[in-house]
Amino acid sequence: IAYVSQQDGIHSFKVCGIKSRKKHLTSKNQIKVDLVDENFTELKGEIAGPPDTPYEGGRYQLEIKIPETYPFNPPKVRFITKIWHPNISSVTGAICLDILKDQWAAAMTLRTVLLSLQALLAAAEPDDPQDAVVANQYKQNPEMFKQTAKLWSHVYAGAPVSSPEYTRKIDKLCAMGFEKNAVIVALSSKSWDVETATELLLSN
Repeated sequence: IAYVSQQDGIHSFKVCGIKSRKKHLTSKNQIKVDLVDENFTELKGEIAGPPDTPYEGGRYQLEIKIPETYPFNPPKVRFITKIWHPNISSVTGAICLDILKDQWAAAMTLRTVLLSLQALLAAAEPDDPQDAVVANQYKQNPEMFKQTAKLWSHVYAGAPVSSPEYTRKIDKLCAMGFEKNAVIVALSSKSWDVETATELLLSN
């Protein structure tokens, strides 16, 4: 989808290769954009987890909002699918990526954005985090980060089954009556220590 013109405050877009269902799919790069409304102000993106990363096999949904000042200002993008990544909030899906902020250029396209997000999944920037807890785990315990990210990819993005050990711990706390999403967040943020995760859950 490429911006063409703006008339009377209404955006006009050039949509390349989008059929009647208004869907753009690039199979090679596994990125997709769908219309949410007919005004092109809200779109839904999807990217595939890159190979050889903890996100491989997962499909990640994105909320894309096009501002009135597009393409001179970037689209507002966040992850709808929960993800464990230093540069993406595990709570809100907010993204720390330079091209969505001060490094945006009017010549960039939504394809550029989606491919850049795929690249971000493959190469995190833990020293410029959106989620400090995840970034700390990434730097202090890379293997735990990898297994945690894989588990989130399995639970939320449909990736293959991950660590049986982590799954058992989740099941144990869920059996105590805690909600599954809260359990996953607590265990992930407490280095998969059941005791401290339980304390966190009880304090909430």
